[in-house]
Amino acid sequence: MIGIKEKISYGFGDMASSMFWKIFGMYLLYFYTDVFGLAPAAVGTMFLVTRIWDSVNDPIFGMIADRTRSRWGKFRPWILFGAVPFSVLGVLTFLVPPMTWTPAMRLLYAYVTYTSMMMVYSAVNVPYASLLGVISSDGRDRNALSSYRMFFAYAGSFIALALVEPLVRSFSELGGVHSEARGWALTVAAIGILCTVLLLLCFRGVRERVQPVADRQGSVRNDLKDLFLHNRPWWILLGAGIAALIFNSIRDGATIYYFKYYVQQDQTAAIGGFFTLSALYLMVGQASNMIGVALAAPLADRFGKKCIYLGAMLAATLLSAVFYSLRPDQLVAIFLLQTLISICAGSIFPLLWSMYADIADYSEWKTGRRATGLIFSSSSMSQKLGWTLGGALTGWLLARYGFQANAVQSAEAIHGIRMMLSWLPAVGTVLSVVFIWFYPLDEKTMKTVSGELEARRKAKN
Repeated sequence: MIGIKEKISYGFGDMASSMFWKIFGMYLLYFYTDVFGLAPAAVGTMFLVTRIWDSVNDPIFGMIADRTRSRWGKFRPWILFGAVPFSVLGVLTFLVPPMTWTPAMRLLYAYVTYTSMMMVYSAVNVPYASLLGVISSDGRDRNALSSYRMFFAYAGSFIALALVEPLVRSFSELGGVHSEARGWALTVAAIGILCTVLLLLCFRGVRERVQPVADRQGSVRNDLKDLFLHNRPWWILLGAGIAALIFNSIRDGATIYYFKYYVQQDQTAAIGGFFTLSALYLMVGQASNMIGVALAAPLADRFGKKCIYLGAMLAATLLSAVFYSLRPDQLVAIFLLQTLISICAGSIFPLLWSMYADIADYSEWKTGRRATGLIFSSSSMSQKLGWTLGGALTGWLLARYGFQANAVQSAEAIHGIRMMLSWLPAVGTVLSVVFIWFYPLDEKTMKTVSGELEARRKAKN
């Protein structure tokens, strides 16, 4: 059994990643349209182009990590050496170029910094995710590690959301001269320092124990062939993960617009002098995600991962559909539905990560070669593809419905913003249910796979 100290250390890694992930998911579109000054359609296209490129990088980093040899193991050195660049590029992404730059130059800057940031994110996060497959081969350990990972991930998101708006307001007023652009840059710098510390603590606190049965690493060609042509569970989980992230990214990306233009919250007014309604809404979502994570492992141990995943996504679909009917003054109902939907969403992601560890074992059992980094890179790839499609759709939909930044919105634009918190993300949950329905690796199958792999390792020794 893995000790609690190592589980916490493992959780620190995704706590750091999730701080930036949540800032990007919740605020980057708003930052680009309302602070940076880009058109929403241009941002949507940029998200599509840069994130597709970024998604392609994930398997590359996975294969490179699989072939890494160091005194720290295959995956841990990537966390060590990526910790500082991770935070530095985050700050550069949230820097606003001088107003003397032309629109084309500013858009190019956004492309370059955002693409670079997400490449470094892949270089850290793909090896980090792969650690789940080599810390332990025990299914219950993996469920527990996944739950710790996601609990700390949502805790990191909660902390980031709690800090972002107050810090932006405070840093924007430094020196008595208001500058929201300065506020964003300094806020991301402060959070970036914390991210670097957490990644270093993760590196220090975890160990790689599971060794491949075969001594030699397979060729890149064979690894890709095994994955793409002979690993049906991987394709299923990839589709389910992409659909789930489309659901999350559309809801997250539209939230600030929902409160600013539909609920008509004053973005400069803070409740109790600290949090805006949108910030509280997002924080409630993160706290509820954490409840879902805490429920995931015990429920999955009792009823099976697939059963709990299907139930959670079906419930999220129905609750999202109800969300459209809410009026701006029904704040209690808005927050209640956010709580319930977020509990459902929070419960599925530990299950996804644990399933990817099962797929790594299944692949080794079937082919005789272990490609942990490559397989776990697909988890990051599915996140980014879902985030890509969701982020691009959010920008395009805003443009399609006639959204105009910092202006009174038309009835059509308000309708579109409401749809992006309800019916449109519900399409993602339905697709996720369809995919996971066909997932074949149940607990009985994985017990057989794990037993045979362990027997092979003993025979080898």
